[in-house]
Amino acid sequence: MNKRAAWLVIFFAVLIWSGINPKDQFTWFLEVAPALIALPILIYTRNSFTLTSLAYGLILIHCIILMVGGHYTYAEVPLFDWISDWTGGERNNYDKVGHFAQGFIPTILAREVFIRLSVVKVGAWCNFLAICFALAFSAFYELIEWWVAELTGEDAEAFLGTQGYVWDTQSDMAMALVGAISAVLLLSRLHDKALREKLNLAKL
Repeated sequence: MNKRAAWLVIFFAVLIWSGINPKDQFTWFLEVAPALIALPILIYTRNSFTLTSLAYGLILIHCIILMVGGHYTYAEVPLFDWISDWTGGERNNYDKVGHFAQGFIPTILAREVFIRLSVVKVGAWCNFLAICFALAFSAFYELIEWWVAELTGEDAEAFLGTQGYVWDTQSDMAMALVGAISAVLLLSRLHDKALREKLNLAKL
């Protein structure tokens, strides 16, 4: 089985599991919608703008995070209920994992696009702008959550996942920022190597 087939098998296996008797059908749809939107885009651009294996792997991880959150709702993922009980916490923090990923994965994708389209050279400015992109994306997603809440009222409560925390929006964006910075610190060199191998460049 090649990497593309394995990617699709994992994606659809988790998607199908996620869609079987989710906690709330409407919330499930809202949570997995980004993954459902991303899939056709990735298929359409597969030949014209093939990403690195690292980028595809990170996207899959992000999709799985969304699907797990959609199945249980972000406020009721069992493992994080257990962690909360064990640590004496008052809320389920799985949503923070999602927002960390919302900063981590888009940062690598932004770096890839910036570098390959020669928007900016590899280096500090590339990393800074990639982090800025991820933070802007996180802020825009918070706006989407607000718009959905305004349009659907109480039906969007599980989608928002605030759990009564007054600073939830700000902490979500803060986690995205931490995720973005972590991506640059942890994966920049690995990502540069993957890009060199993909583009057959001796130097990047």
